[in-house]
Amino acid sequence: MIAKLPRLALWLAVLLTLWFLAAVFGPKFGIIDWRFALGTMVRSVGPILIGITALVALVALVAILWKGPRGEWWKAVVALAIPAALMAGLNSVRTTAESVPPIHDVSTDVDDPPQFSQLTLEKRAQVQANPLNDYSVPLGQLDPWRDAEEPVASSTHAQLIRDGYPELATIPYSVEQSEAMVVVTLAMEEIGLKDVTSDVAGGRVEGVAETFLFGFKDDVVARVRDGEIDLRSVSRVGLSDLGYNGARLKKLSEEIRARLGE
Repeated sequence: MIAKLPRLALWLAVLLTLWFLAAVFGPKFGIIDWRFALGTMVRSVGPILIGITALVALVALVAILWKGPRGEWWKAVVALAIPAALMAGLNSVRTTAESVPPIHDVSTDVDDPPQFSQLTLEKRAQVQANPLNDYSVPLGQLDPWRDAEEPVASSTHAQLIRDGYPELATIPYSVEQSEAMVVVTLAMEEIGLKDVTSDVAGGRVEGVAETFLFGFKDDVVARVRDGEIDLRSVSRVGLSDLGYNGARLKKLSEEIRARLGE
């Protein structure tokens, strides 16, 4: 029986890995709903499965080192390393979530953020995406953050963006508006945005970003007018974006500035 424990632990670790792979990639390919994948498979059941697998692996390692056969010890070690790595990953995500503003809408202009086209708004409505909230309203007055604690509850989007992403700023340009829009379009495509469209008359460029894990989609818009370029990135689903929107705008800003020669 003892000799079989390391093999059992290793199989449990393999199944645990497959469980999490299904959770993070299932929504991306439309196999599993993201709410079930993230809420149930990862947050609720995931830690329990990690604990069970780690316990079996630990028992197997102790037993095999105590009574042998010791040639199987590596299976128990691998079986223990897998849940340990997965738990470390979950803790890393939790730490990241606590270190960034708990929002999913970020802009370089917090007083007058760029607006999306009617087509994008319709696409968001079709998937019941997050509402586009007023940046001046305290989060505690908005439904998603009704239970938020201080200082988040009394903070507005504008305040959180200023504090959390001080590097984000309006990008000036001195070329013709049409040329600036081409620059923005190319920059969006360069950083991997899909379905990039340009509305020259409206001075607006839009694109869609998709996360590698879970396949979450974020809408990105650039407003190009009066010698200034402002950007906005908004997640379609989820309360917190783990800093993805802010990081995306920073990367996009750098690409635009480089192409403008700023």
